[in-house]
Amino acid sequence: MRDQELLTYLESYLTPRRIALFDKVLAERTNHFTVATEDVYQLHNTSAVIRSCDVFGVQNVHITEERNIRKIDREIAMGAQKWVNVNRYHTVEDSVNSLKEKGYQIIATTPHNDACLLDDFDISLPSAIFFGTEKQGLSDELMQKADGFLKIPMVGFTESLNISVSAAIILQNLTSRLKRSEIDWCLTEKEIFDIRMNWATSCIKSSDQIIERYFKENS
Repeated sequence: MRDQELLTYLESYLTPRRIALFDKVLAERTNHFTVATEDVYQLHNTSAVIRSCDVFGVQNVHITEERNIRKIDREIAMGAQKWVNVNRYHTVEDSVNSLKEKGYQIIATTPHNDACLLDDFDISLPSAIFFGTEKQGLSDELMQKADGFLKIPMVGFTESLNISVSAAIILQNLTSRLKRSEIDWCLTEKEIFDIRMNWATSCIKSSDQIIERYFKENS
């Protein structure tokens, strides 16, 4: 109860329009699907993927930086990093184990092998969709750990798309199908509370001091 009172106190510093926007966006957010990248070399591609996650309502993105450690390009992400949870890992093993512990199946995107076509992909299971580097794609280690494979149908001479384009196409397809289904894809009450608390503190200048003052006044 006290945590909820703190959130209500923090949101009193926000405009009614901002609070209404929180409500609207959270109603469309999901953790049924999550996105993961592996050692993406071009910084702007990771940032663009985060932006697509925000646009299509995917709350969490998982970034493995075993070789290519980068900072998010804030200009390209357009502030999306403030609204999407960015989880970082140093190894493929760490990211895969963490996602499996959360109940996700590991889906590797690839234009090769007998990958499932996008429109045929079974959306019923919580899935972590992995995207690899621009040149080599996903590592052999990740491909061996994958539970399934997914590809976008292509009919031209070029056999692959830029990672940021691929992520946008796949997310638009999967999330639109998900929201037309009877699958329970919405966030839990706890997830909504945690996200609102994070968003509120990130939107309020000097939120740490405000929280400290709140506890002093209510101790």
